[in-house]
Amino acid sequence: MSETPETPTVAVFRPDDERIADAISLLEDLGADPVADPMLAVEPTDATPRTDAEYVVFTSKTGAELVSEAGWEPSGETVCAIGPATADALRGEGYAIDVVPEEFTSSGLVETLKNEVDGARVEVARSDHGSPVLLEGFEAAGAYVHETVLYRLVRPDESGESAALAAAGDLDAVCFTSSLTVEHFLEAAAERGLRAEALEGLAETTVGVIGAPTAETAAAHGIDIDVVPDEATFEALARETLEAVRRAGE
Repeated sequence: MSETPETPTVAVFRPDDERIADAISLLEDLGADPVADPMLAVEPTDATPRTDAEYVVFTSKTGAELVSEAGWEPSGETVCAIGPATADALRGEGYAIDVVPEEFTSSGLVETLKNEVDGARVEVARSDHGSPVLLEGFEAAGAYVHETVLYRLVRPDESGESAALAAAGDLDAVCFTSSLTVEHFLEAAAERGLRAEALEGLAETTVGVIGAPTAETAAAHGIDIDVVPDEATFEALARETLEAVRRAGE
């Protein structure tokens, strides 16, 4: 868009649960008009982390909730959370957290633990679309690594409103929160026959992404990125994306 309205229209792709509700509330508080277009739905596998690991790594709020529902109980493992949102979710389910990296990313967690996991068994419990950075990083540090898929992430059938809006030039910004949200956005656009038009529309919007892996995915699909916050949280992403939108309109 050539001019930014007083209330920017911002697409958000969080799962259709309290996360999308919280995202909408935050964006509204920040003076935006949010377009809720969930690009992720959770399909639990009913799996639980292995019991023979010395370190157990969780990467999401969803994973914390699912292991709690499944009755998982730690038995002396070092419990690690990739960031504060995951840590808060685990604590909310009654788990004690031993490690949260200063940098809330896969590489940040590897960096935090790399000097103590040589020869240790590390269990990574997450979705089926986790970054290889954790597994490869811990293996390079000498750990014996096992991954348990707690849930699968799929695209909801009804997704795609944001792709149509982007194609029509009716979005001011988008907030991509994972590589999969980028891929699912483009899949939804293609399903509507609007992939090229949606990409053209994104070129005229402010594109915010939550971290380096998401940025790499977006760039690989030809999407220019305007915002990558230093802190990999949705609040930081939303605030900095809206700041960029308003700077662009000055």
